[in-house]
Amino acid sequence: MSDVAAIQNLVQKQHQLKSEIAKVIVGQDDVVNQIVLSVFAGGHALLIGVPGLAKTLMVNTIAQALGLQFKRIQFTPDLMPSDILGSEILDENRQFKFIKGPIFSNIILADEINRTPPKTQAALLEAMQERMVTVAGTSYKLDLPYFVLATQNPIEQEGTYPLPEAQLDRFMFAIKLNYPSFEEEVAVVKATTSTIKTTVNALFSADEIIEFQNVIRKLPVADNVIEYAVSLVSKTRPDNPLAPDFVKTYVDWGAGPRASQNLILAAKAQAALKGKFSPDIEDVQAVATGILRHRIVKNYKAEAEGISDETLIQKLF
Repeated sequence: MSDVAAIQNLVQKQHQLKSEIAKVIVGQDDVVNQIVLSVFAGGHALLIGVPGLAKTLMVNTIAQALGLQFKRIQFTPDLMPSDILGSEILDENRQFKFIKGPIFSNIILADEINRTPPKTQAALLEAMQERMVTVAGTSYKLDLPYFVLATQNPIEQEGTYPLPEAQLDRFMFAIKLNYPSFEEEVAVVKATTSTIKTTVNALFSADEIIEFQNVIRKLPVADNVIEYAVSLVSKTRPDNPLAPDFVKTYVDWGAGPRASQNLILAAKAQAALKGKFSPDIEDVQAVATGILRHRIVKNYKAEAEGISDETLIQKLF
């Protein structure tokens, strides 16, 4: 299939994908859109929201609709790295044998990732970056495509550990979930308190998704769009001469080069899903909030004055 035909096919299939997801998930279009972007751009996503907003259900539904293998890991304060990666045991022949952990799957739902100490959170780092796992000196490749979709409760809640910056940086998108509107909540209650069961059909195969990811990576990007993305990221760094005054006032730490890479990859996916063959500056702006939100560390002054990440990013445009 030619790249042009592949993009046209992708546009059609992503509409079907969103229709399948909408059978189960009411509203939350922006959230679903960012997760789909992250899947086709080959990134990971972090969903941030209070308990009870159907974060787990959403990831489960998306995994079913994508036709991928799915495993859920519930993160708890006593979870150990070996509970995620797997461990070596002695078999009946007194030989060491590796028993794979739940990380060996296409889609991992890391549920309430900030409920576990940093040592266990760090067990995901190699898998997220290198798509492989090393246990007792032996490396094991993970099946592709591979995504970590993590959920996180707001940090103020009891018994949570903040995610280290290095871990946060591995997520392409940080996606905020808000409460549903009144009409959406009515629809949710109607749908979930009856005996009607909804079936979600698998629309893709693993190979198809990898093929679409490769086509998206091949999309050409004009130099001015890349320069715009890099300059946007540079402006988030308070020690950069290009940084505007409000960044110097309210930001302790800005986004690193991985943010620039992710901006371009996500803009390519955004363009492809709209049927375009090259991303423009509007595509970069459309994905910027989700990509920069978790990479900008605000200072005490910003917290005290109630300045949100979204406000800072919008002002950068």
